[in-house]
Amino acid sequence: MEEYIDGYLLAVPKANLDTYKKMADQAKAVWLEYGALDFHESVADDIDKEGFGSFSAAAGAKDGETVVFSWITYANKAERDRINEKVMADPRLSSMSCEGVFDFKRMCWGGFRTIVAK
Repeated sequence: MEEYIDGYLLAVPKANLDTYKKMADQAKAVWLEYGALDFHESVADDIDKEGFGSFSAAAGAKDGETVVFSWITYANKAERDRINEKVMADPRLSSMSCEGVFDFKRMCWGGFRTIVAK
């Protein structure tokens, strides 16, 4: 089975992590309800090793911010498109605002085809 992944990379002010986590918990419930296979939100712990690319730079993290790396797994791209259409119309999320929690315009987002999986 070729799963499909939506991936996210963003910078969140450390002072807003609890609020971000609450938002992510709400979003997780909605995505899973509509059929996403998996939903992960991860905060940076061991990144930016010398001699390698920088997650902090890629996320545009500033002083006082940390990096969040997230992904949602779907059965395939068609399922992703179907689920995301429902998620985006759901009032539990359409009324949720990222303003004041993190800078939505600096978030990286994209869809990925799986080429190797368990």
